[in-house]
Amino acid sequence: MTAPIRILVCEDHELVRAGYVTILSAQPDFEVVGEAGNGIEAVALAERLTPDLVIMDIRMPLLDGIEATRRLAGPESAAGLKVLVVTTFNLDQYVFEALRAGASGFLVKDAPPTDLIAAVRTIASGNALLAPEVTRRLIGRFGERIRQSSTGAGKMREVVELLTDREREVLKLLAAGMSNAEIAAALFIGIETVKTYVSRILSKLQLRDRVQAVVYAYRIGLVSADDHP
Repeated sequence: MTAPIRILVCEDHELVRAGYVTILSAQPDFEVVGEAGNGIEAVALAERLTPDLVIMDIRMPLLDGIEATRRLAGPESAAGLKVLVVTTFNLDQYVFEALRAGASGFLVKDAPPTDLIAAVRTIASGNALLAPEVTRRLIGRFGERIRQSSTGAGKMREVVELLTDREREVLKLLAAGMSNAEIAAALFIGIETVKTYVSRILSKLQLRDRVQAVVYAYRIGLVSADDHP
């Protein structure tokens, strides 16, 4: 029997948090292992409980969800946890900051419960929750800022040399916000082959998901906002 997905819910509004717990606990493959009402508590509980996934609100007292996400899932984090950011604010700036902080996905609070359940399963399985069209929009607005604000890009560029020419090509298209099907069509290869390349890229660069790969490509200057429509 497969072990359940262990979830930590971090939300400062008690009624909203209770709603999440009720929805998630009703799923046979989920287990809510903890609840946090502020960012400090969220980080402490996540580090102690090491859940498979953290559901994180953005606006929380003591420490906001962006900084809490950075401490749990960012490049300098020892925990390396998967974080799903859920917020009332469907704004590009919030999405951008959450992804830069290391989040694997983004969901607005008015999404139906089925979307929340699907999002948890998607991220827990190792996939990122961000539609290609959203990736393209964010890159168009914030891609250059990622490059300008990056640190350690020199070392990251050395690591990317581990990729083959074809893998670098796939990474560039991935960073441009293309789906697997679009990459397959552009390179005249099969979708399963694209999936294999993406898996190798993530493994070689020690990245958690496609979202991290996009940020990585921009930070090292492999692509820029001018490289796609």
